[in-house]
Amino acid sequence: MLDIKYIREHADAVRQGADAKNISVDLDTLLALDGQRRTLQSQLQALVTEQNLISREIGPLMGRIKNEADPAKKAQLEADAAAMRLRPAHLKAQGAAVEEQIRAIEPQINAVLLTVPQPPDSDVPIGRTAAQNVELRRWGTVQPVEFPLRSHVELGQKLKLFDLERGVKIAGSRSYFLQGCGALLHQAVLRLAMDMMTFEKGFTPLTVPVLVKEPAMQGTGFFPAGREQAYRVGEINESGEDERFLTGTGEVGLTALYMDEILDHSQLPLKLVTQSTCFRREAGTYGKDTTGLYRIHQFDKVEQVIICKADRQESIRWHHEILSNSEALLQRLNLPYRVMQCCTGDLGPKNASMIDIETWMPSRGDFGETHSASRLYDFQARRCNLRYRDETGKVQYCHTLNNTVVASPRILIPILELYQNADGSVRIPEALQPFFHGRKAIEVSP
Repeated sequence: MLDIKYIREHADAVRQGADAKNISVDLDTLLALDGQRRTLQSQLQALVTEQNLISREIGPLMGRIKNEADPAKKAQLEADAAAMRLRPAHLKAQGAAVEEQIRAIEPQINAVLLTVPQPPDSDVPIGRTAAQNVELRRWGTVQPVEFPLRSHVELGQKLKLFDLERGVKIAGSRSYFLQGCGALLHQAVLRLAMDMMTFEKGFTPLTVPVLVKEPAMQGTGFFPAGREQAYRVGEINESGEDERFLTGTGEVGLTALYMDEILDHSQLPLKLVTQSTCFRREAGTYGKDTTGLYRIHQFDKVEQVIICKADRQESIRWHHEILSNSEALLQRLNLPYRVMQCCTGDLGPKNASMIDIETWMPSRGDFGETHSASRLYDFQARRCNLRYRDETGKVQYCHTLNNTVVASPRILIPILELYQNADGSVRIPEALQPFFHGRKAIEVSP
């Protein structure tokens, strides 16, 4: 959420930012409602000022009445005092009416305010779709092979790593069972990521709720935009506090952890990491990537979140650091990847900047997105009412950032396809072998 004062003072920049993100927003209505609220607030303040003035004047007036010897003048002063005593009740009634008008306007303001996207940073390239994202760098080399490559689906069937048909039978499209070494490989990748982030990078591990109330989804920016991607859980007649939603990322729990709290500056930065099961409807992707493990409704993800001070340069530094954490993991797995700066049209409402990592997937003949690092400044913190008291005692909104460390089973696609052998077996990446008790390959069953 943007500060309404910022929107008021930078309306053109906010409009341009929304247009660059392909997001429609009714800024004129928002500013008109804000103007009405400010007028009403001025009226309310005037009424309060008058009430205070009467309170200050009534005492001296009563003193003048007491000391007045002229009966006519005394009678006039008493009449003035009687009228003055009636005035506060009238002012209070007027104030209550104005407050009611303000209460009626504020939900309208908030409803529009929640749809206003964060303007992209100046270093974000202008573009309408992901096709206009800009490649920043590449790591690793795709080695040529002298045998026909199998897809991860073929390898999974041959090595009995997962069962797509029974997954669909049990849970519907985009569902799966991981089994045998497929399940072990999945767990090994997640464990490698958690161990690296906890013991080497100094992040605090948490287990977070994946079933949350609406304020957590709204606060972290997944509602109202993106609501169609979330699964609602509960009875049809449930509403308000009784409604729950399955999260699509551990970012929700980590970022909302201190919602409506004031932290001390000495607690920052908070470096948080979680492994959680994630759920996404994949609305709008009908017919896309329906085979295999690329686009699925349920998966597990290790997510990293930073909560830091309200300093743009500090946020930018953390953005690069959380990105480097994910690159470090891919390099340990020796998976070729490229780093992509997302253009304005691919950012989404909440991001000031977003950098994706795409890993090479032979069966796709291309790089596929596996990570997404976001810089959000105080956008989420304002919605979550997440604040801290700085060194001077001033209360400020925190800055937040997040990035995938690893998401599985999608990451199994490049692992299986890039580590396969001619006979259909798959070498286990060296970094994962300790989780297999030293086993070095997944062999074809006789």
